[in-house]
Amino acid sequence: MIAWLDSGDAFPPATDALTDPNGLLCAGLELTADRVLDAYGQGIFPWYSEGQPVLWWSPDPRMVLRPQDFRLHRSLRKTLRNTVYEVRVDSSFEAVMRACAELRPDQDGTWISEAIIAAYTQLHKRGLAHSVETWVDGELVGGLYGIALGRVFFGESMFMRRTDASKIAFAHLVEQLRRWQFELVDCQQNTDHLASLGAAPIRRAEFLQRLQRLVNSPADVSLQGRWQFDADLGASLTRTAKTA
Repeated sequence: MIAWLDSGDAFPPATDALTDPNGLLCAGLELTADRVLDAYGQGIFPWYSEGQPVLWWSPDPRMVLRPQDFRLHRSLRKTLRNTVYEVRVDSSFEAVMRACAELRPDQDGTWISEAIIAAYTQLHKRGLAHSVETWVDGELVGGLYGIALGRVFFGESMFMRRTDASKIAFAHLVEQLRRWQFELVDCQQNTDHLASLGAAPIRRAEFLQRLQRLVNSPADVSLQGRWQFDADLGASLTRTAKTA
């Protein structure tokens, strides 16, 4: 059995999560920006389907990426060299969320509900949730969104409408996070795709220990509110792609 959360109830410890299904911790009906923020600070995140109560998770192990471990693969290097694109930050947050929510060929539903969009959009307005977007000829063709707390970026979802468009956004994000001295990107679930980019699983106990330190390690004051990436970021990545 898992705990049921009424409005105002505290989350149970993440260590109380089930092993099957891996990480299911508790359920409830409340999904607000403050509730989501409280969850992330404790290593918990919402994931549920339309028609279900809000399900909260903390899997063990946890997939994470250290920015310095990111792998710039040959195919992505070629895309960075040969594609005319623009990377924008926080210019179309809700549009990115809605694009991530679109059904894909291997899916019969989406967990990014209207309630999720409302909560995360509120966090975006508060300067805590961010989108990184790939644009080509004025069209949004890929991107991702997530939440930044302290020196951790909690990645949520990404989408692409052209080859490697989401990876372009991710590469720019990770390089900028490295420059800003972020230490961890939370990828949540273990997938081959994330592993190919340099992410690796760690035990939940280690993740929670790191989280407690990093969430309470404030980032630079300039990162409050809407983000702005370094002007030379794209050129730097292109140079890396040419020499790698």
